[in-house]
Amino acid sequence: MRRGLKRSVVLAAFLALWEVLPRTLVEPGYLPPFSTVVRAAVQLFVTGEIWEHLSISLSRSFEGFALAVAVGVPAGLLIGWFREVEEYVDPLVQTLRQTPVLALFPVFILFFGIGETSKVVMIFWGTVWPILLNTIAGVKDVDPVVVTSARSMGARRLDLFRRVILPATVPSIMTGIRLGATFSILMLVVAEYVGAKAGIGALVINSQYAFLIPKMYAAIVILAILGLSTNIALVRLERRATRWKER
Repeated sequence: MRRGLKRSVVLAAFLALWEVLPRTLVEPGYLPPFSTVVRAAVQLFVTGEIWEHLSISLSRSFEGFALAVAVGVPAGLLIGWFREVEEYVDPLVQTLRQTPVLALFPVFILFFGIGETSKVVMIFWGTVWPILLNTIAGVKDVDPVVVTSARSMGARRLDLFRRVILPATVPSIMTGIRLGATFSILMLVVAEYVGAKAGIGALVINSQYAFLIPKMYAAIVILAILGLSTNIALVRLERRATRWKER
């Protein structure tokens, strides 16, 4: 209970400040009270408008995230385990990961148009890097004493990878996946700003254009709750997958 109070007191103070400021100092047209935003969010659910946006956004985010996991984890294991591969591809990886995602948006639109494919590719590009880099780091951080011990007991390279390297890398992989899921939500909003007719990001930007400010903030709050829920679910999955580490 004490831990829960510590975690909630700052959040409660922030929400109380949000409620008070528009009623005292800040123009409500730009920052409506939190209670007004909550009513707008409830209205979105009551009318059913939010469900279409949520389903489309979750579909885009999941496709980009799943593609990032499918590419990032095997590539990270390959680069981290084979030094020869790392020597060849590391300069390219370091160059590409330092390239701002926003700078590549015109390239994605040029190649894939403004349809669903470009949005999924944008989400994939922003999501794959934390997964890839954490997987590589996990392979490299495996205790060399454990590797040497396994080799001294006659473990072949494939068995060493399957029985030692891969299990020891799981915590880093799960951390990368959790960070990637967070990035997929962030990239989703930006991707939906470009030519999207539906989705949470499109709801935010369209509400801004129509000056439906409470509705805009309601969509932002729903996005925050979505990201928080995703993170909590993945933290629990990470704990379950790495329970052996605690023991």
